[in-house]
Amino acid sequence: MSFDFDTPVPRQGTNSEKWDRYAGRDILPLWVADADFASPPEVIEALAERARHGVFGYPGTPPGLVEVFLETCRREWEWSVDPEWLVWLPGLVCGLSVTCRAVGEPGSGVAVQTPVYGPFLRVPGVMDRRVQTIPLQGDNDQGWRCDAEAFAAGLTPETRLFLLCHPHNPVGRSWTPAELESVAEQCLRRDVVICSDEIHAQLVLEPGRRHVPLATLSPEIAARTITLMAPSKAFNIAGLGCSVAVIPDAGLRARFQRARAGIVPHVNLMGLVAAEAAWRHGAPWLAAQIEYLRGNRDLLDAAVAGLPGVSMSRVEATYLAWLDVRKLNLENPGEYFESHGLGFSPGSDFGAQGHVRCNFACPRSTLQEAVVRLERAVRAAG
Repeated sequence: MSFDFDTPVPRQGTNSEKWDRYAGRDILPLWVADADFASPPEVIEALAERARHGVFGYPGTPPGLVEVFLETCRREWEWSVDPEWLVWLPGLVCGLSVTCRAVGEPGSGVAVQTPVYGPFLRVPGVMDRRVQTIPLQGDNDQGWRCDAEAFAAGLTPETRLFLLCHPHNPVGRSWTPAELESVAEQCLRRDVVICSDEIHAQLVLEPGRRHVPLATLSPEIAARTITLMAPSKAFNIAGLGCSVAVIPDAGLRARFQRARAGIVPHVNLMGLVAAEAAWRHGAPWLAAQIEYLRGNRDLLDAAVAGLPGVSMSRVEATYLAWLDVRKLNLENPGEYFESHGLGFSPGSDFGAQGHVRCNFACPRSTLQEAVVRLERAVRAAG
């Protein structure tokens, strides 16, 4: 089957957070992590068919959705998941919030590795927890590393929870089993629970590389792990809000359930429909999208390699590029690039000044125009 990722889908005037930010301005929106591609045809048809039914009452969790998620875990990651382990949620950030509420007590520590996806830095404080930042090792030029010694040094007796981003947003690493085992072992020694955000698990771009869920490494690690997953990034259905927490340990799962009770609503009906259709029928579309994203990544990587004062991390997974622009000596990189028609996410959102994040999940013509603007902006800064 062939799929068209080249033809732009107009998103102006469609209540798109991504595009509305720059409405009426000549700025390419390359910030928030949703793609500018239409979702798989089977997802669109499943939603249309459900809409034609015309009644939208409270839904339960469809048995077919559970079945296809378990099959996806077996097929893609050789992960045997018990259906009793599943807690369905209306969003992954919601899962982070519930986890912070369920683990530890007010004032206890939540470890995060920076730079990292913004809610990792914000959510613990909202839940009366204290963020403990542990810098990742390396940089865009040397490569980013999940280092056991540096990680262990950042943990304290107050640490009760570790929020792991895997694959990592924004540096684009798909962590290896050895790296995962090294940090998980430190958590096991200190009785620290791990919440592993694996929302980009199906967006590994490196040929021959496969995502390894943290909870598959050993029964001991699985018993201390809450894994958060969703079809939203892989199939571009984030606005429909359907995620799942996989929690093998019954006691930890009970704490999670208590923490969400009376606060977290049901997953919406259309989110459930879209998730099942995506996981059941979307594999050919996803494979084509990954191939297209590889081309976009390589285009952007080659362009950045020729720009003085800018470096880009190797994007092994996700469709997000992490650009180091510190050598350009920009007072406010986000605002500077906006003045040159580029709407990046500023590095400050991820705990790292002097960087920007670029979402390259867009038609190639859009990315080519972005490259032209980026080259122009770098020349102007020099």
